[in-house]
Amino acid sequence: MKLIVPPLLLLFFYSCHPKPHYKEDHQIIEVKRATKSPIIDGKGNENSWNVTEWHPLDQNWLGPSYDYNDFNGRYKLNWDEDYLYLLVEIIDDSLYDRVKDPLKLWWNDDSLQVFIDEDNSGGLHQKSHNAFGYHIALDGNVVDLSESKAPKLFNEHILSAKTQHGNQTTWEMAITLYDDSYSEKSKNQTTVLETNKKIGFALAYCDNDGSIERENYIGSVFVPGEDKNQAWVNADIFGTLVLK
Repeated sequence: MKLIVPPLLLLFFYSCHPKPHYKEDHQIIEVKRATKSPIIDGKGNENSWNVTEWHPLDQNWLGPSYDYNDFNGRYKLNWDEDYLYLLVEIIDDSLYDRVKDPLKLWWNDDSLQVFIDEDNSGGLHQKSHNAFGYHIALDGNVVDLSESKAPKLFNEHILSAKTQHGNQTTWEMAITLYDDSYSEKSKNQTTVLETNKKIGFALAYCDNDGSIERENYIGSVFVPGEDKNQAWVNADIFGTLVLK
């Protein structure tokens, strides 16, 4: 006998079992495992960095066009079971930290922003820790929005150091990863990294040459459409790292 399912019952079934969110992988970068964990000193002179390729930081998400002397950026990645390592070289003719309080107007100072989606699931993260959007200030403070959407320091998540030679700043970081069960009210387990793991990732730089607001916001991934300032809300635009 043929079973006939009433339409209202089908509607109830699909409402209780929503379609899982799916992120399309793009800007896929294969990340080599470090032969030896780098010393985080802002120099980036270990052999594990020397055999790793550079990637451009060249997508203007906000602001007018700029020339090479005003800004130019590139980055490298490495990993071991404890950390995702990041090396960034920035050419910037003016480093500006207007507001000294790390929890006020932090996005308008010169800073790096590292976006991490531990399980590469994509989706919204403005009101949750489905993904993180860390601002790393010139003084090393690490800021992201808390679960209550208030700014909060997450300095324990990223160890960083930087060196400066003329208008070139070299940033070196060891980033600890947490999955989307992360809660600010409890003790959280860090993610142990392993081969073939996928991680959602994007990098950005806030460039301010002395204004009240940043002049440019330069990212590592292409964002289609007119609104390119989406990374702080939507992890779907992140690229995909594959650990090798």
